[in-house]
Amino acid sequence: MPRYIIERDLVGAGALSGAELQAIARKSCEVLDGLGPKVQWQESFVTDDKIYCVYIAPDEASIRRHGELGGFPVTRVAQVKNVIGPTTAESAAA
Repeated sequence: MPRYIIERDLVGAGALSGAELQAIARKSCEVLDGLGPKVQWQESFVTDDKIYCVYIAPDEASIRRHGELGGFPVTRVAQVKNVIGPTTAESAAA
């Protein structure tokens, strides 16, 4: 199933308290429970004014529906085409 990176504009995201982040995570999980097992949240990265989320989902529409139901901004959605890291440099050419 495809993996997506979701960019969410959220001014002051980096200043959110642990309790605020917990509330956001709980709301996300509630919405995911309603959407069924095909939409899965893997992790999120919080920066000063954005949150970048990694999801597995059947399509972009499912990601946008999650944002709509949860009241989460969805600024941009990009499908991951490949993953590389330091060990990629050592791999044989594909």
